[in-house]
Amino acid sequence: MAGQQQRLNVVPTVTVLGAIKARLIGATKGHQLLKKKSDALTMQFRQILKRIVQTKEAMGDTMKSASFALTEVKYTAGDSIKHVVLENVDAATIKVRAKQENVAGVKIPKFEHYVEAVETKNDLTGLARGGRQVQLCKSSFIKAVELLVELASLQTSFLTLDEAIKTTNRRVNALENVVKPRIENTILYIKGELDELEREEFFRLKKIQGFKKKEVERKRLEAESELRRSDRP
Repeated sequence: MAGQQQRLNVVPTVTVLGAIKARLIGATKGHQLLKKKSDALTMQFRQILKRIVQTKEAMGDTMKSASFALTEVKYTAGDSIKHVVLENVDAATIKVRAKQENVAGVKIPKFEHYVEAVETKNDLTGLARGGRQVQLCKSSFIKAVELLVELASLQTSFLTLDEAIKTTNRRVNALENVVKPRIENTILYIKGELDELEREEFFRLKKIQGFKKKEVERKRLEAESELRRSDRP
């Protein structure tokens, strides 16, 4: 009864059987392709997770160095250095752009940084006090920004892949546990019905042949009886 409930509602004919078998072949191929896609996404997911951990560790060290460099600048050049820097910078030199990367049919957003040449009013390296420390601090924070962009790109890819893997696995499970068993049960049902029809047809033909034999035998006996009566004096 459970098998009947998990089959498609179809008419048991040879034509329908061929169509259902074709659907089973398609579902099997789709299941294999989705399984390969899930494996590829999972492999990429693990690689990104590993890179996230490494980038976060590097980010901690970089931010620590940048904060220490900023402290050195304030100690050497004084707190007023912040105003000097702001006055000499009109636009950001490091900018971010977005693009997409295709992984097993899934479009993953990627962020990358690039340096844009910007004219400055004055070169900070020429400051009388703390010029070297300012440049070192600048380099440290540039590295920190680059790592932040990379980390943002990795985490965005991580979330996108996670959702894609969940969706793909749901489809794989649906094909494996619902669609394919339902189609297979339908094929078994149609084959059973066709076999039953074949047995009924065979029994019917056998009955017809038996009836014909009896009819032939009856006619033969009638003919012999008629012949004997005609032979009597």
